[in-house]
Amino acid sequence: MAGGAPTKLDVIVPVYNEGESILAVLRLLNEQCATPCTIHICYDFDEDDTLAALKQYAGRIPLNLVKNEGRGPHGAIMTGFRKTSSKVVVVFPADDTLNAGILDEMYRKIEAGAEICAACRFMPGGKMENCPWLKDLLVRAASLTLHHLAGLPIRDASNGFRMFSRRVIETIPIQSDKGFTYSLELTVKSHRLGWPMAEVPAHWRERLRGKSRFKVYRWLFPYLRWYFYAFATTWLFQRKVKGVQPASAEAGASRNA
Repeated sequence: MAGGAPTKLDVIVPVYNEGESILAVLRLLNEQCATPCTIHICYDFDEDDTLAALKQYAGRIPLNLVKNEGRGPHGAIMTGFRKTSSKVVVVFPADDTLNAGILDEMYRKIEAGAEICAACRFMPGGKMENCPWLKDLLVRAASLTLHHLAGLPIRDASNGFRMFSRRVIETIPIQSDKGFTYSLELTVKSHRLGWPMAEVPAHWRERLRGKSRFKVYRWLFPYLRWYFYAFATTWLFQRKVKGVQPASAEAGASRNA
């Protein structure tokens, strides 16, 4: 829907009736993200009010509409992965008006050799606001125990806002099929393989408009599978991921050459 410089980064934005917020999010991405990118709006159905709002879009960043070939947020993101081709991909929340400015720093981390860069709410400079207390407790407990007890190198494992190298999404088989569980799965499998990860501070605020698609209670048991997978890596010394070769020192260098 718009022209621009050659794409270095694909930004996947899964949407579900985000007509009230999407233009503000896109405006901030245009203003604050300098990395040449394409934004892929992944939607479920033709009547989604996001599509009507996008008719007013006139930003410098190219926009691509991608119809979900599956169901729900998981299907939308998997479709986005298949339809993109840049060496770096980020999944960006459709209601996020706080973090467009950190995409460049995340991209630099990937360019420097990280395979995954996490937007982290639980490191200095990060913040989580207005979260319901039970959801807050579950999210913090999972992330902090994975970091401090399971040895996961990032401090915010439950956040679905994450940037991946193409190597991660094309090499590691995704077994999850619920919500944003795939993000934790890719992270713990990358950790088992010894692939480098990085993080940058991010802000998160419980959304004021629309309805969140993050179903923490419905997805709790699928998340637990990968939670214990991380502990098995550290405490049971499991170091293999079926169908994936171990980490090599040349991988990051070859991607950035």
